[in-house]
Amino acid sequence: MSRASCYDVVIIGGGVMGCSIAWRLAQEKQRVLVLERSVPGAEASSAAAGMLVPHAEAHGDNPMTRLMMKSAARFPKLSTELQNATGMDVEYRRSGALRVAFTARQGKELKRPSWASRAKVQQKSFSSAGLSKLESSLAKLHSGVLYPKDARIDPRLFLRSTHLAALRSGAEFRSGTYVECIEQRAKKAEAVRLEDGTRIMAGTVVVAAGSWSALVEGVPLQRQDVIPARGQVIELTSSSPLTDRVIFGPDCYAVPRDDGRILIGSTTEFVGHRRGVTARAARDLLTAAIALMPALGDARLTGSWSNFRPFAADGLPVLGKTGVDGLLLATGHYRTGILLAPITAEIIRCLILGKRSPVPLASFSSSRLARSSPLSK
Repeated sequence: MSRASCYDVVIIGGGVMGCSIAWRLAQEKQRVLVLERSVPGAEASSAAAGMLVPHAEAHGDNPMTRLMMKSAARFPKLSTELQNATGMDVEYRRSGALRVAFTARQGKELKRPSWASRAKVQQKSFSSAGLSKLESSLAKLHSGVLYPKDARIDPRLFLRSTHLAALRSGAEFRSGTYVECIEQRAKKAEAVRLEDGTRIMAGTVVVAAGSWSALVEGVPLQRQDVIPARGQVIELTSSSPLTDRVIFGPDCYAVPRDDGRILIGSTTEFVGHRRGVTARAARDLLTAAIALMPALGDARLTGSWSNFRPFAADGLPVLGKTGVDGLLLATGHYRTGILLAPITAEIIRCLILGKRSPVPLASFSSSRLARSSPLSK
């Protein structure tokens, strides 16, 4: 015999997206339930590097760049709000990001065309000598570009504080719950049914299940529309801090933590939901990291992990309304999940409350997805 309950909003997925959306909706006095098959943040959110680098990662004056910029601009206020709500410092540090080149050819690739100024990308170029003064821990390099307004955050602290803020605002969480399907009637999402037969009525269903989003029965996505992209990361710990900036080399990136740890990433592999850190990937990341920052050769290897980033066929997130009334998507964020959490939560909040989205959503609609993916080519 199934058991039924009723909520204004049911969110499938308890990562940083689900927690952020739940928090904002609970603040609006919505009755919110988050369903998570493991524990909040057990997947990509906790395994992320925590880069907030829209300037360094901009690839044109386009909707994605504007989305990243708008979300990044929310973090100073957001980090303060979270600390006031939970007492937790999420280690938001606007210490900048640096892209570097070993060769003249790589240096040319760092140069941005005219769109950079239109997209409000702030940057400053450095010669080899200038880089040595800026970052003494770096190897001998040809050139680099500094993005002073980029930042970093500790994603695990961010996830924990957002989860706690959502709880304190009244959102409910159920861990260890497996969703069987989203029930519909007359093209309207009506309920979420769990594997144990529980039926949860919902005014709105939000799918924020990361790389599992397209696998939920009732979601209007093909399986190949959002797929897992495995990323492997290693963690090194230095006896003394080497940098406080995010640094991008040609073959890896380095993201420091306040306590001396440095995360080195990352691979991108389309291998389904196959977990694990491989010896080859660890070797390649270590080699690239030491070439970039020679002092890392004496650092201790203190951790390694892999995660599954939700990758849409065109690399853009999948946000907003679907062809099913009352069913919203917040997935496909790939490598920008932490960065885009604030703006995604605001988008979903506005859509549910009948307000105007803070950004145009046509570029991120599920209807734009081509029926192709790296696995089907």
